[in-house]
Amino acid sequence: MSLERFVTDAISPWMTEEGPDSDIVLSSRIRLARNLEQYIFPVVASLETASHVLNELKEKTAGDSPEGVDPLEYIAMDELKSTEKQVLVEKHLISPNLTDYSNHGAVLLSNDESISIMVNEEDHLRIQCLSPGFQLEKALDSANAIDDWIEEKVKYAFDEKRGYLTSCPTNVGTGMRASVMMHLPALVMTQRLNRIIPAINQLGLVVRGIYGEGSEALGNIFQISNQITLGKSEEDIVEELRGVVAQLIEQERAARNSLLDHSRIELEDRIYRSFGVLENSRIIQSKEASKCLSDVRLGIDLGLINGFSRNILNELMILTQPGFLQQYAGDTLGPNERDIRRAALIRERLKLEHNN
Repeated sequence: MSLERFVTDAISPWMTEEGPDSDIVLSSRIRLARNLEQYIFPVVASLETASHVLNELKEKTAGDSPEGVDPLEYIAMDELKSTEKQVLVEKHLISPNLTDYSNHGAVLLSNDESISIMVNEEDHLRIQCLSPGFQLEKALDSANAIDDWIEEKVKYAFDEKRGYLTSCPTNVGTGMRASVMMHLPALVMTQRLNRIIPAINQLGLVVRGIYGEGSEALGNIFQISNQITLGKSEEDIVEELRGVVAQLIEQERAARNSLLDHSRIELEDRIYRSFGVLENSRIIQSKEASKCLSDVRLGIDLGLINGFSRNILNELMILTQPGFLQQYAGDTLGPNERDIRRAALIRERLKLEHNN
């Protein structure tokens, strides 16, 4: 596997698979924060210490992988161009924080990109496992297998009372963040989501944008995750999140049916106008493109638009981000240049899909 594949293919192989409730739940994710016992945490560590962590983990994982997983590809941040790092962020393979530690950060990636292990981010290790659709248990099983595999090679910072020790106190305990990425256009259109979010927060969960904390919910895509990691088991956290997500799925479906029953013409008009914008625009900003792509995906899911797969929308949501646009251009682009290239790419991709 070459680095070029990771930064040129917009759709990760795991994303092409259909998962349960994939019309609403794009992906399920489990992330585990872990630190090595003998080293200072990355947020205060010296470059020398961080280099020791990198070397030790690279040496102990090189050419190896858990059972059933191809050998993981090691990618050092200091060997990447800024646009390549941005592409990995846009594909959710690394966090924006990891790019801040480019002198001593790295990521280990599986062949299908469903497994990502960041080294020297906020913690020594951030283990991420992704599954298509609503499959939190599957993602948890994969994360536990990776966690056990690494723990056979290194000793974690662990306290009998507090659990896994992490840089941020909010991660102490299980060190686990369970999350799902959801497409909730109907709840946004009917303004029901604004009433639901406070109730979700009261249950110890948080609703964030597409790239996590501090990010905007582009294209009506929201990330729902747990906030509490101490005093609960991994299974309890997943079960609580599962219950809330199941209710959100039910309410989103009800909102979609309500729009079809009571505002069908207005809904169709919105969807087809957005489709026309994508097919004909010569210049389009990222926010408008995301909004139109969300509308068209809703049209596909409701059977109002035929001949296009959901994957084309998933692909375009990533392809039209700044990092990918500049990666394809092979050059740094200004905002206006990106908007022109974004419009051209969308037109060409939709035309290709239509012809096929």
